[in-house]
Amino acid sequence: MQSRVRKERKPRDPKPEEWLARDLSQGYIADYKPFNFVDGEGVRCSIYVSGCKFACPGCYNKVAQNFHYGTPYTKQLEDTIIKDLGEDYCQGLTLLGGEPFLNTQVCLQLVDRMHAEYGHTKDVWSWTGYRWDELLRDSEDKLELLSKIDILVDGRFELPKKDLTLQFRGSSNQRIIDVQRSLKAGKVVLWDRLVK
Repeated sequence: MQSRVRKERKPRDPKPEEWLARDLSQGYIADYKPFNFVDGEGVRCSIYVSGCKFACPGCYNKVAQNFHYGTPYTKQLEDTIIKDLGEDYCQGLTLLGGEPFLNTQVCLQLVDRMHAEYGHTKDVWSWTGYRWDELLRDSEDKLELLSKIDILVDGRFELPKKDLTLQFRGSSNQRIIDVQRSLKAGKVVLWDRLVK
């Protein structure tokens, strides 16, 4: 009897500008979690946008891959998030999904309003399936969002590299990048509070 070797499915790999928010995003939100401690450093307000095309095997939020999942982003929700961010103990905003860089209309609107209200007293973390080098070669809206983020966890989740002991990420290929220092240096600079 012949044994069949099952080929392991990998996440999708887009070409530059293959996936664009203007074509894909429906402006839906999968969830909003105020005042949590797991989506980055400190107390955070986390918005989970809907829609992702990477389709990583083992994705922890598979339901949010659907661009129509959840509810439409509204001014009322935005007002709530901005109010919650105003609490002294809240360190900042976290963008997750789904894929924030395929929902740039929503994410840019929220980040811009946060900066208008609070300047840079609150930070922005984001998770993405894109790798740093891929984002740098992609669309203007992705580059604009990247330029307004402080900390980026980049890379697709890779099930064979899953490691639950890692800080703020699920697989060992993912990195925690200090975006502003990286943009100034012209190369990836890892977050200076990285433990593991």
